[in-house]
Amino acid sequence: MTTHAYQEIYLSSAMSSMGEAFDYAVNDCGIAGSSFIKMLAGSSICSRIENGEPAYLAGKSGIEIARECVKSTTGKELDVDPQIHYDRSPEYWCGWAVAYYQWFSSRKYSEIFKAISFEDLLCMYPALHEADVTKFADIVDEKIRETFPDTNLKRLRTAYGCSQSELARLSGVSLSSIQMYEQRQKDINKANVTTVRNLAKTLGCSIEDLIEK
Repeated sequence: MTTHAYQEIYLSSAMSSMGEAFDYAVNDCGIAGSSFIKMLAGSSICSRIENGEPAYLAGKSGIEIARECVKSTTGKELDVDPQIHYDRSPEYWCGWAVAYYQWFSSRKYSEIFKAISFEDLLCMYPALHEADVTKFADIVDEKIRETFPDTNLKRLRTAYGCSQSELARLSGVSLSSIQMYEQRQKDINKANVTTVRNLAKTLGCSIEDLIEK
């Protein structure tokens, strides 16, 4: 089961807007890339993109996104006029590629930016900016697994505050299955839909929350 963050028809526009936002913030406004991604992750803009709001996927330019991001997190107005760029900058590629991965994985921007820093992104640019963007997604997937070694099931079960045996009793899913899903010995993405639904219902989350990206 592969669940993307929003409809694919918005993807190209979202990638372009995020690329433009990074380029404008860093190159035109002089904001450090590491600072901008902190502002972005801390703003409501990310959740609106993650929730698939068309106004933010296709209705706003990257300039507008950057300005709203800075305004909402620092209270400062960005009144710098955007410069004309004939080539896509490394910073543009950073935003463009991250927007693809967010759509592809359905992960939150805050999680993505915990796994990869702005400096990491810039280091990837020389080798990957002319490659298929799916290669970038593969690399970020690996970094995500290193940063968040627990499965979604274990993370959500722990947050819910129950043991594996309690979850088995409440959900009707066998203890051995839960243990194997959490240890990645069995792939929860290939589990019976009823099994995943019962686990999700017990933990008070959605089926998508349990799926491993």
